[in-house]
Amino acid sequence: MSDKPLRIGIAGLGTVGVGVVRIVRKHAKLLEDRAGRKIEIAAVSARSRDKDRGVDISHYDWEDDPVAMARRDDVDVLVELMGGSDGPAKAAVEAAIAAGKHVVTANKALLAHHGQALALAAEKSGSVLRFEAAVAGGIPVIKALTEGLAGNEITRVMGVMNGTCNYILTRMEATHQGYNALFEEAHKLGYLEADPQLDVGGIDAGHKLSLLSSIAFGTQVDFDAVELEGIEQIELQDIEEAAEMGYRIKLLGVAQMTGRGLEQRMSPCLVPAASPLGQLEGGTNMVVIEGDAIGQVVLRGPGAGEGPTASAVMGDVIDLARGLSIPTFGIPAAKLTAARPAKAVVPAPYYIRMELDDKPGAMAKVAAVLGEAGISIDRMRQHGHHSPTAPVIFVTHKCARNQIDTALEGIGKTKVVSGAPVAIRIEEV
Repeated sequence: MSDKPLRIGIAGLGTVGVGVVRIVRKHAKLLEDRAGRKIEIAAVSARSRDKDRGVDISHYDWEDDPVAMARRDDVDVLVELMGGSDGPAKAAVEAAIAAGKHVVTANKALLAHHGQALALAAEKSGSVLRFEAAVAGGIPVIKALTEGLAGNEITRVMGVMNGTCNYILTRMEATHQGYNALFEEAHKLGYLEADPQLDVGGIDAGHKLSLLSSIAFGTQVDFDAVELEGIEQIELQDIEEAAEMGYRIKLLGVAQMTGRGLEQRMSPCLVPAASPLGQLEGGTNMVVIEGDAIGQVVLRGPGAGEGPTASAVMGDVIDLARGLSIPTFGIPAAKLTAARPAKAVVPAPYYIRMELDDKPGAMAKVAAVLGEAGISIDRMRQHGHHSPTAPVIFVTHKCARNQIDTALEGIGKTKVVSGAPVAIRIEEV
């Protein structure tokens, strides 16, 4: 056991930062026993010093500037919990690395946009950059990929990585309310980011997927190559139709290396209701990892919140206290390759919903466009209606996404459809 404590500086005292303070104070002896040395908070930094956070921070030195705190001689590890891909968060992390200090962060946006550069800088300075809390909250998925499954060639990573979207979708099914009503409910409960598009647009989850892809496939982080589609287009009818067919709709991230390159997509999918992903409720996250030796591993747990995210932060801090040094993305940053981005090419069935004009020949025109795109119809359903348009549901046989896109473009030109058709991939998991 070392006589020298590990001293941390916390930049950001929001929900997660306060959670870290609470864990350090509550479990001081337990942390010391597990880490082999004391873990102490040397300094803290946030926007407001006088805000009531429900925890006493008067024992710690205060820094108005997180960059100054990152450079302090009595700070061994910067714990960055401010968020944001640039600005003070990036400046503080860069300052800490330049000073040869270790960094623990929960900032997925920062790493999704600057991960490669930061990883190279950390390895050059002898620093360790850890980010367990940046992906899937309290689920130790980064540790699973970099350590527990390091002997595997990873073939696919997929999962539900945004609890807010999963909350909205499962509540739509449970309450029979539409998307807009549940969006407002999630907003009132404080589940949405300051910019809700980060959640419902799939951006937050896309950041996380890009980080997992880098570790899983030994590639440089490439968030710009993630195909993003949010849940705004999902209607209650889609939820109910999926349920009748034995499926549930999830915002699903999938990353896999194909012959054409690295496929990364974050989009709504129908998944079997009986599958682990299909049974996922509320704000819970789930990550499924497939490897050549292990087969399939399913990791499930809380994807956000004070306790779970602070728990992940402290897991990284304890590893640093023990002296564990692992490259940021599992292998040295200089060895990470620039993957060739690939669009989703693996064929799958698709669910298509459209509002078809109730007039002779309309269905024939749509069927002709689908046929021209090489898409065959597995089943079709038309509901009763009291309007000039009829809601029609198609389920296709397996086809590629580019065929669906071609068909949707052609259907729009037929002028027999009201509004934009909705197409959702049916993923067998």
